[in-house]
Amino acid sequence: MAIKMKQVIEKETILDVKNLTFAYEQEKVALENISVSIQKGEKVAILGANGAGKSTFFLTINGVLHPQSGDIYYRGEAMTHKNVNTFRKNIGIVFQDADNQMIASTVKAEVSFGPINLKLPKEEVSRRVDAALNYMNLSDFQDRPPHYLSGGEKKRVSIADIIVMESEIIIFDEPTAALDPVNAVMLEEVLTKLSDEKKTILLSTHDVDFAYRFADRILVFCDGKIIADGTPLEVFENDGILKKANLKKPMLLEIVQTLKQTKKFDCLQRSEEYPTTIEGLKGLLLDNES
Repeated sequence: MAIKMKQVIEKETILDVKNLTFAYEQEKVALENISVSIQKGEKVAILGANGAGKSTFFLTINGVLHPQSGDIYYRGEAMTHKNVNTFRKNIGIVFQDADNQMIASTVKAEVSFGPINLKLPKEEVSRRVDAALNYMNLSDFQDRPPHYLSGGEKKRVSIADIIVMESEIIIFDEPTAALDPVNAVMLEEVLTKLSDEKKTILLSTHDVDFAYRFADRILVFCDGKIIADGTPLEVFENDGILKKANLKKPMLLEIVQTLKQTKKFDCLQRSEEYPTTIEGLKGLLLDNES
């Protein structure tokens, strides 16, 4: 049974998953009785070891995989075989390996593929594609073959593929994997911008430091079950959950906890705040000196 932490102020439920179970043929159950509600505009990080069920969960709520039992609701409407394409339009997924997502000969053709399949008017396709390319700073790359781009450039194209669909929910499967530091910063800036535009973000990651500073909610998967659901601080302060899911504590949280234990910084003793960025910690420590 998942440990339920303090609940945030209730918002509009955009995705509701009830009693979801999925098993691959002749393999153990990958998802077991998963129930979770996602609110509009949330930034949700999904953590867990390889094989915990994170990617299977994403592919199921996107309609790529069909569960053996359970229901998935988008804005109150249950997913069926008849409306699965509507779910895929509104719940976009950016795969870990961008090459697995690309099929066209040029960047522009790649980004155009989704809206063309929606049978949108030509003018609307052109408007969306130009906007998505501009959003991801890809306008100068539109005539280039996507498979010959760098890893960071391919990631930008794969994100443009989803932005052009104007999905309300965007799933990122290990978004920072194999990215160099410059492109990792770029990606985080894009994620923040999407969140500021009220997109709902779900992402899986092994980078606990990134999850701690970016997410406002964390789900921890273990053996196909959700074993914790709460704020980053609530989850990462629970040593039992971290041990069970084989997760590390974020470095900045460890630093702040250690500094609090020294009792040398009055500002940290007075404040219940746990900074999630170096800048936030510096600000608190400078307050202590003033």
